[in-house]
Amino acid sequence: MDPVIVVGAGPVGLTLSLALARHGVPSVLLDEGPGKDEPRPARTVVLREDTAALTERLSGTSFDTLGSRWTGWRSLRRKQEMRVLTFGEPDDPLPAPLHIAQHDLTGALRAAAARERLVKISTDSRLDSLEEDKGGLTAHTRGPKGTWWRGSYLVGCDGPRSTVRKLLDIRFPGRTAVERHAVAALRTELPWPGQALLHRNPPWRTSGPSGAEVVGRPLGDGVWRLDWLLPPRSDLVTPDVLVTRIRETLAGWCGGSTPPYELLDTGVHTVHHRLARRWRVGRAFLAGDSAHLLGALGTQGLDEGLRDADNLAWKLALAWHDDRRPTAEALLDSYQTERRAAVAGRLRAADQALPILRGGGGLRSYVPGSARGHDALLTDGHLGLGQLGTPGAYADSPLTPERTESQVDVGTAPGAPVADVRVTAPDGSFVDLRDRFGLGPLLVVLVAPGTGVWDRKHWMSAGLMPRLAAAVSALPHEAELLVAESYPEAPAHTVLLIRPDGHLVTALSGVRPAELYEAARTALGGPEPSVAEPAQAASEVSGAS
Repeated sequence: MDPVIVVGAGPVGLTLSLALARHGVPSVLLDEGPGKDEPRPARTVVLREDTAALTERLSGTSFDTLGSRWTGWRSLRRKQEMRVLTFGEPDDPLPAPLHIAQHDLTGALRAAAARERLVKISTDSRLDSLEEDKGGLTAHTRGPKGTWWRGSYLVGCDGPRSTVRKLLDIRFPGRTAVERHAVAALRTELPWPGQALLHRNPPWRTSGPSGAEVVGRPLGDGVWRLDWLLPPRSDLVTPDVLVTRIRETLAGWCGGSTPPYELLDTGVHTVHHRLARRWRVGRAFLAGDSAHLLGALGTQGLDEGLRDADNLAWKLALAWHDDRRPTAEALLDSYQTERRAAVAGRLRAADQALPILRGGGGLRSYVPGSARGHDALLTDGHLGLGQLGTPGAYADSPLTPERTESQVDVGTAPGAPVADVRVTAPDGSFVDLRDRFGLGPLLVVLVAPGTGVWDRKHWMSAGLMPRLAAAVSALPHEAELLVAESYPEAPAHTVLLIRPDGHLVTALSGVRPAELYEAARTALGGPEPSVAEPAQAASEVSGAS
């Protein structure tokens, strides 16, 4: 099979190539640039717990030294403190977002791709034509290394002005300049080291629109990124205006006098909301900013782009390893069904909240509790909570099986990302469940309290394990059997079936071989015709002791 062609060497394209390699699939990464990003301290990204773990897992790098994991979140309105959150509290372990400069993130992923034998990076290669035939695709790039490339599939991760999207003639409707922010990266000392903060209607603002706000986010090594919301149709932000904003903001936060600071970088960040009509045309796909743009109210578009790559990688891998698989088309179609719906829901939530949060004045400003409600909405977007920020679930996906009487309710709904718990791996070692994602197999986790105190060799042949191991070996795709001491809200002897991207397929009460088989078959794209009836095979396993 020809490699997968990935167009665009930003974080999403690099993540997709590395994820494909983890599944044993080669890729060619077409980078129209020179292979190195210009350092821009004011161009940063905030990654939630799941996407930060994904990039760290694929890059083999801990980003704790490159970025900053916030210790807390503070919301202010005028002179009033509205909300303070602390991350990692034992009684309420809210995960800390990771804030990192985009060039540092891209650099770590690029270094990992350079070490990966299944990833070939071609720099100075700009796509200009694309043709598909029955056996694959042919792409042509221009530039110093202009040539023809042959691929089995192609994924456009080439940003808002995507050439792939234009060559596929896919519409990209939406809204332009939903929000604009002036941005500055500077090194200074603020009263809240390690804490991000949102300040609405700061009292030192003598001019500007109602609802003006500034966000401060620590980046590590004393560096902060500050974002000021700009009024609609505002004038250009001149250097003098920006310096004035910096000085009055720092003075307002530090008791009236501007502390020493070093200005590192500036810019203007414009947020657009757009959603491609289609994310798949034949063997070609869109991911990341090529497929969607979002980012108002604190939401982060890169998060969704990384989830695109995670969702698509295992499905492409299954099709690549066996393109004659009867369910391959249904599995690949589910990428658009799942991811487009998740992003559309996020965009819809932001568009509904925008008039409330940015309308200003009116009766809303006098409604008791409205300020706190607005603060909660904005906090959700920045921290990855609620409709504006929670990772999308695929409950309505064609890969989610119908509910059965044996299904039990646990702390994760079917189709949602599973919680990260400690599990025992096949070799007897204790690992995080998240570390087993993206390796190819499905995951089957038995919740068995007490097994952690026994050597694996003693309980593998006891109780439910022999029957469950036999059921797992009979599944229609390779699966890894893991054991957990506990899982949120899961009764003992619950069996969890998990997709390679970490989303829950189903949770069953005890060992149910036939139902486990059917759930796995649905998660892989649906029923497959076979010589032996799958239900018969499952019933044979069910009768085993």
